[in-house]
Amino acid sequence: MSFTLGPLPVHDKRALYDELAQQAASLLHGERDIVANAANLAALIWHGVPDLNWAGFYFLRENRELVLGPFQGKPACVRIPLGKGVCGTAAATRQTQRVDDVHTFPGHIACDPASNSEIVVPLLRGDTLLGVLDLDSPRRARFDEQDREGLERLAAIWVASLD
Repeated sequence: MSFTLGPLPVHDKRALYDELAQQAASLLHGERDIVANAANLAALIWHGVPDLNWAGFYFLRENRELVLGPFQGKPACVRIPLGKGVCGTAAATRQTQRVDDVHTFPGHIACDPASNSEIVVPLLRGDTLLGVLDLDSPRRARFDEQDREGLERLAAIWVASLD
């Protein structure tokens, strides 16, 4: 099995996410461990998606808060209450949150002041919320609808790998 790590050309985001989806499916195939698969997917995204300063997971815990999981980037906030910040909002609403300027997001939790935009995808297994996939960028308005679609696809591959 071989992987091309490093940013792919971004002239065609659909092609970028198609390639990442193929690599993710291959990378996660046959492994069901939640942490191992999250670590590998975070690394794949970190090396494949340009202009990121953080990519990783938060997992929902019994006390109804998100707890830091595997990631790539600077150290991060460890616990996020549901409904707080972009991650907590994505978890509470179970909808992807795409924020062009995190500094204008009510209740934004600034783990890294260099982050200017963010996208957070809820990780759902049926009706069960497992956590969120979180990506930050130093570029304002870094994430668009093609990123949302591509990252939701990668999140679905990760969830399916756990079955």
